[in-house]
Amino acid sequence: MSTFYSVFLFFFLLFTELPASENAFQVRFTKSIHHQPFTGRVYLIFTQSHREPRLGPSWFQPESFIAQDVVNWKPGEILEFTPDSKNLLSFPIPFSEMNLDNYRAQAVVRFNSNEPKIGTAPGNGFSQVIAVPKYAGLKTPILTINKLVVEKTFKDTQWSKLFKIRSALLSKFHSQDTYFEATVILPQSYYQQKQRKYPVIFSIPGFGGDHFRGLRNTPVSEQNEGHVEFIRVVLNPQCRWGHHVFADSANNGPVGEAFTTEFLPELEKAYRAIPHQRARFLTGHSSGGWSSLWLQVTYPDVFGGTWSTAPDPVDFRNFQQINLYDSSSNMYRDAMNQARPIARRGQTPILWYEPFSKMEYVLGHGGQLRSFEAVFSPRGKDGTPLKLYDRETGNINPEVVEAWKAYDIRLILETNWKTLSPKLAGKIHVFMGELDTFYLEGATILLKQSLAQLDNEAVVEIHPGKSHSSLLSKELMLRIRKEMVQAFLAHQDEIK
Repeated sequence: MSTFYSVFLFFFLLFTELPASENAFQVRFTKSIHHQPFTGRVYLIFTQSHREPRLGPSWFQPESFIAQDVVNWKPGEILEFTPDSKNLLSFPIPFSEMNLDNYRAQAVVRFNSNEPKIGTAPGNGFSQVIAVPKYAGLKTPILTINKLVVEKTFKDTQWSKLFKIRSALLSKFHSQDTYFEATVILPQSYYQQKQRKYPVIFSIPGFGGDHFRGLRNTPVSEQNEGHVEFIRVVLNPQCRWGHHVFADSANNGPVGEAFTTEFLPELEKAYRAIPHQRARFLTGHSSGGWSSLWLQVTYPDVFGGTWSTAPDPVDFRNFQQINLYDSSSNMYRDAMNQARPIARRGQTPILWYEPFSKMEYVLGHGGQLRSFEAVFSPRGKDGTPLKLYDRETGNINPEVVEAWKAYDIRLILETNWKTLSPKLAGKIHVFMGELDTFYLEGATILLKQSLAQLDNEAVVEIHPGKSHSSLLSKELMLRIRKEMVQAFLAHQDEIK
């Protein structure tokens, strides 16, 4: 290359700003990690943070990413990502309009379609991380997917054990082996008092959580007047669509039935748990809060009480401020045609329904909103959950809403109160923050009003000033444990 041309090119690059539409990338995967052609979704994820792009995008700070669906994409074959690529999906703006200066990029391929997560799901492929070239139009970078996400290994300790069983019911439904997983946390006296049986606390994590949070190297220090010790079981609620909330559904299968008829008996035999409803207690936060309340209401003779915190919408007249039963409601816009928020910090909205929904659309299955549909909606002719609302307009489908009524906990309680009342006496405890981050307090307030009219012993509390994350304080956790102890002791004669 001549000196003149080199100087000319240097100044051209220095002073010429190429349009963002010049963005282009090439992606391929190696035969060493996946030897067969692949059909599914491929992603390019961008970030300005120091973490790997595949660990995003986050809900509250979503960054740009794009995706393509491929059919029979072969190992080594180049896949082009350009603004002209057919069926290109992008968030939050079209790929042609993205300014990727100072971004880093990473490619991800969703080899494992049975997991809700993308960049961290076991078996999914990912590439090296590159700095996006400043002038992508002059040199197209190649990202080679040559690594697989390694499955997390569970290492038993003296006090926490992996409990995993194959569900015959779910395996039949999904036409493949399907398992329940949980971490069992043993009480302090478990190894010394080998004839003793224990009550159990079942804890259900929120959306995105799993049983690994139950790992510990020490027993729980029980400090209560009745000297009651519990086995604690941290359940894994994750499924292909996100969080199955332990409810039987057309898309996730008979999860609740399998949990109560298959998992519970096996657990109680394996770990000397008391096989009695008055020795089984439920708790959970967020989606886990909804799950624990659902299990208690659906199986009132199986469990002895739930302490549910910040549950997902328990009354669909206020589904994060949306009345699903009002035909004029829209998921994206309120009655004043203003953008509808889905999350806030204090009183200030920080996340809106429409962009959040469209982010999930590009990510594919496994997001929170699609997870709701997987539980509450019928299965469509294409084998996927029917959509509650149109992703472009936000308009709600009234036929799908009608099917959702089967999962409206407030409606179920009101409709079946005569039968449920004696079975649920003293068993319902629900706690919600007044300033819930995801606007969940509205539905819980309606549940509180409904149960008050039904003259029930249910405890439904709205805690002033508390958000989704600040609600579950140490004081509330100690109170919940104390109330579980009292509930167990109050029925010891019945248990014996």
